[in-house]
Amino acid sequence: MAANVIVTPRAKATQRLTRQSPYKMRLVIDQIRGKNVNEALALLKFSKKHAAKQIEKTLASAVANAENKARTANDSIDVDTLFVTYAVINEGPALKRFMPAAQGRATPIRKRTSHVEIEIGERVKKTVQQSKSAKPAAKKTSGVTAESAAAPKKTTARKAAAKKTGGEQ
Repeated sequence: MAANVIVTPRAKATQRLTRQSPYKMRLVIDQIRGKNVNEALALLKFSKKHAAKQIEKTLASAVANAENKARTANDSIDVDTLFVTYAVINEGPALKRFMPAAQGRATPIRKRTSHVEIEIGERVKKTVQQSKSAKPAAKKTSGVTAESAAAPKKTTARKAAAKKTGGEQ
């Protein structure tokens, strides 16, 4: 028996216009991508980064969306089998402000925003039985025949002379 893992998409959550730069948020989201939901929430809870708090809210919302979706479909869900299938930070619009500078100039300040998208799925193990009557597939052979493989390789006169003298000519 061979065990296959089937991934079923469960729910999605999006947080828009988060007041943090995408570069800083991507450092945190890269840590949780592909992890179990419980493991990801624990990692985010104890992270010192400000972005972790925003991502934690979005992940908790995705879990709540999955539970709600299962409840409305009259289906059961095990939160322990959920994991982060898709997590990405997109760039939002930048707030443009200006700060006074020397000699009457103005220096632009860009306050960057981010969009957080998280999708979670469920790992379901499904066993597949192979029938005993099925024959294994025939081996593919390369274009090399037994006769051509046994034939000695031709060497040039220059290479043969180099082998005899022990060096290049």
